[in-house]
Amino acid sequence: MLFQIDTTALVEELIQAEEPVQTSINLWEMAQYGGWIMIILAILLAGACYIFIERLVVIKQATREDKSFMDRIRDYIHDGKIDSALNLCRQTDTPSAHMIEKGITRIGRPMQDVQVAVENVGDLEVARLEKGLVIMATIAGGAPMLGFLGTVLGMVQTFYNMAQTSGGIIEMSALSTGMYQAMVTTIGGLIVGILAMFAYNYLVARIDRVVRLLESRTLEFMDLLNEPA
Repeated sequence: MLFQIDTTALVEELIQAEEPVQTSINLWEMAQYGGWIMIILAILLAGACYIFIERLVVIKQATREDKSFMDRIRDYIHDGKIDSALNLCRQTDTPSAHMIEKGITRIGRPMQDVQVAVENVGDLEVARLEKGLVIMATIAGGAPMLGFLGTVLGMVQTFYNMAQTSGGIIEMSALSTGMYQAMVTTIGGLIVGILAMFAYNYLVARIDRVVRLLESRTLEFMDLLNEPA
């Protein structure tokens, strides 16, 4: 016979060809390629989530108020029960109640002084609600920049590996680490930045609703003081 076929080698090649090839990568494996920048992004994401949940709870409590609150305040003031009105404000413990409480303590002074005192307390209450939003905005803007930094570092690593090859032969395995870091950090930075931006804008919208509520309560209280006895 002119040709001899090695059946054993042929069977081994067929078996190897039938072995499944991994065509996907999970998020954990992908994050590992990002290096130390992914750790920073994870910390930023955790911080943004904490601020969002904590502020959401505080804002929700600030808008939780009895609908009959102003009516009861009006009745107490008309009846001359100033102490009862103050106790009701302290028991309610909301930003609008704090404003009304300050205004009640200024009853008897000029109306302009009362309004200024109420508005000052309102400004302080809004500032308390906005606590942490600066950090949230910083995360929204800084996370993508960190991702781009990881991209630059990954490209530098890629070109360094290319420069270290001898004979002009470049293997893809030598370039994969840097390229993975370049792409993964960009994705991670954009994800963290986008989530933080949406969370920030949502909190700002909720705080604006509280501000409008405080403005409404200020007008109601000032009108109450201007009502005839």
